[in-house]
Order: sequence, then structure tokens, then C-alpha cells
Amino acid sequence: MTIQDPVSASGGARPSRSDLVSLVETFPVRDGEDPWTVAEVEEVADELAAEIVRLEVELSEADAELTSLLRYSGDGAGDDQADSGASALEREQELTMVNNTRDLLDQNRHALARVGQPGFGTCESCGGPIGKARVQAFPRASLCVTCKARQERR
Repeated sequence: MTIQDPVSASGGARPSRSDLVSLVETFPVRDGEDPWTVAEVEEVADELAAEIVRLEVELSEADAELTSLLRYSGDGAGDDQADSGASALEREQELTMVNNTRDLLDQNRHALARVGQPGFGTCESCGGPIGKARVQAFPRASLCVTCKARQERR
């Protein structure tokens, strides 16, 4: 995937490479970090796009497994309580996995929609720079380290 490809998550077109050249200069960085380059922004977009594809496959497989578990949940009429409990636990674990995967997928889609847009690399809480190194290491980051730590303390 390149930066010119449409962003399916947001429904809008991504900026062209020439638009990105002028936008990339506005992306904030923390003190001591080099400015963003077009290639670095494209690399973040490619990584997010690949993760979205992987999560969509994982979600599809988990959905199929959950559907199967729910479809056959009543088949054990002769099962004892331990078997019924184990089946219920398995369904609950699968449901948790599906919900976690959906959440990760939404986070990645949100991050991909921000790539190449004004404000890319800006903390959604305080408006300061997230940090280039943080975004490169964790492309779906939407908060700076300080705001993320504050959020996790709540």
C-alpha cells in the first residue's frame, strides 16, 4: 500500500505524494528528533495497513470460531456441569478475543486515517508532539507518553 491509496477506514482519499511533501514539514517532533520524511510517513502507513489486513483475517477466523461455539452450545444435553462450564468459559474467552481484535482493528484504522493529515504525530489529548520515535515504534499511538501514562493511572 502506498500513501496515494484510498483510506478505506475514513472513506476519503489520502493525499498525493506531492501534497505529503508540503504537509510533512508541519508534522511535530519532540526535541532532539529529526523532522519527518515522506518515506518515514509512508512506512508508518504501510505498517498500519499490513496490521489492518492481519487483524481482519484474525477477526474473521475468530468470528467463525465463536459462531461455531455458539451454534453447538446446546448439543451437550447429556453433558455434566463441568462440561457445560468448560464450554461456557471457552465461549467467553473467544468472545473476549473477538472484542479485543475489533478494538485493535479500530485503533489501527483510526491511526491510518490520521497518517498524512494535518495533525499527524500530534497528541489527541494535549496537542503536543507524540514523538516520532514513539509513532515509528507504535504506529497506532494517539497520545504522547505523558498523556498515556495519565490515562493508564485512571
